Amino acid sequence: METLIKQDHKYIEVAERIERLIEKKALKVGDKLLSVRALSKEQGISLSTAFQSYYLLESKGLIEARPQSGYYVKYAHDHILDLPKVSNPIDDAVPVSVDEMISSVYHDLNNDKLIHFSLGVPSIDLMPAAKLNKAVMQAIRDSKTSCLGYEHIQGNLDLRRQIARQCFNWGGTPGEEEIVVTAGCVEALSLCIQAVTKQGDTVAIESPTYFAIFQLMEAHGLNVVEIPTDPVAGIDIEYLEQAIPKFNIKACLFVSNFNNPLGSCIPDDRKKQLVSMLAKKEIPLIEDDIYGELYFGKTRPLTCKSFDKKGLVLLCSSFSKSLAPGHRIGWTLPGRFKDEVIKLKRMHTVATNTLSQSAIAHFLANGRYELHLRHLRKALHTQSLRYVQAICDYFPEDARMTRPQGGFVLWIELNKKVDTYKLHKRALKQNIGIAPGAIFSSQARFGNCFRLSYGEPWSERIEQGIRTLGKLVSQA
Repeated sequence: METLIKQDHKYIEVAERIERLIEKKALKVGDKLLSVRALSKEQGISLSTAFQSYYLLESKGLIEARPQSGYYVKYAHDHILDLPKVSNPIDDAVPVSVDEMISSVYHDLNNDKLIHFSLGVPSIDLMPAAKLNKAVMQAIRDSKTSCLGYEHIQGNLDLRRQIARQCFNWGGTPGEEEIVVTAGCVEALSLCIQAVTKQGDTVAIESPTYFAIFQLMEAHGLNVVEIPTDPVAGIDIEYLEQAIPKFNIKACLFVSNFNNPLGSCIPDDRKKQLVSMLAKKEIPLIEDDIYGELYFGKTRPLTCKSFDKKGLVLLCSSFSKSLAPGHRIGWTLPGRFKDEVIKLKRMHTVATNTLSQSAIAHFLANGRYELHLRHLRKALHTQSLRYVQAICDYFPEDARMTRPQGGFVLWIELNKKVDTYKLHKRALKQNIGIAPGAIFSSQARFGNCFRLSYGEPWSERIEQGIRTLGKLVSQA
């Protein structure tokens, strides 16, 4: 068994070394690689391990097998399109207006004919359906009421304990009494927003950011200030510090790790700086960390909550993007605002779905979640490379594109003459769905940008969809 584990790690190690050679241009596009037999001999590995190394590189789109010829380098990172520019939102606090185009983009979610590049969620094919179904049946068998009764308002105790253990991944050590379970991350965000603001207050958000955040702000009668956001490093903290007194900002809401739609990730030292700055001003930070576990690197990025010493960071997350979208189970660590959040939850939803909470608690308790996450991260990373390569191949050279190190969305910036809402309408006629950039800003900006999800496993259908999109962009 130990030998098998070592071999499993060995093929990844060999593949990563070859990938680094490609990145550093020691191996260039078109270069022939060692034969499988030669690689086996040179690295002191079995033929099977050598095959696995090449298969992994092939799945990432880095190399290709040519019949009766061997393996060749297919792709180099210098072929990637430039990064999008840092956002430059209007320097003002504005009431939120959610455009009707959101309904246009998401009115036909169940149409199987559509290629759903617009959906910000991994494919159901990547979720452990069979094991989750077993967890559901086990939850019903173990429950005295067959999970028909109301659950505790704060959430299933076993689930809260499992969530507390998951927090260890980012350095958190909360007790189950600090966690509140919710119906997905959006409810967690909504409860936290209500707990720290009142109607007419101004909240700082990223630009661009997830459109549901605008809907929440509008529903609660809040104004927003959009903070310039770098496609790699996230929000401009210095800009935020100057904006706080200028607009009397009462709270902040940021997606710290792998922001949707940019995929940006605030470096850990900048997270610490952000938390310290806000703490001095006694300003609450609502942190959406729904994508934090979907990292491609060797370690999970920390959260802003990791540096919270005053209980002013309200961390929100869920299992919707990583395990079971349909179960709608989220949670929050609301710090000093816990009592107010529980009070608001009692007023609005009373309790969260009993069966779903119990089933996910069973799934986590059996150690299945970490194994699933490892497979999911690997799949999403591979898919991201294939999608990026195809976009570079089929889109105009003046297009710009993000290079996220986690999550499952790309942000694409086109020539200013391209209206991506019109592009969305034209793409629908080809059974392709995209999310135009204007829905990710309260100011209807980013009209020449769009978000594209790589949550769907790579296939000929996906490649054809990207090729068609590229043609539509060139014709715009």
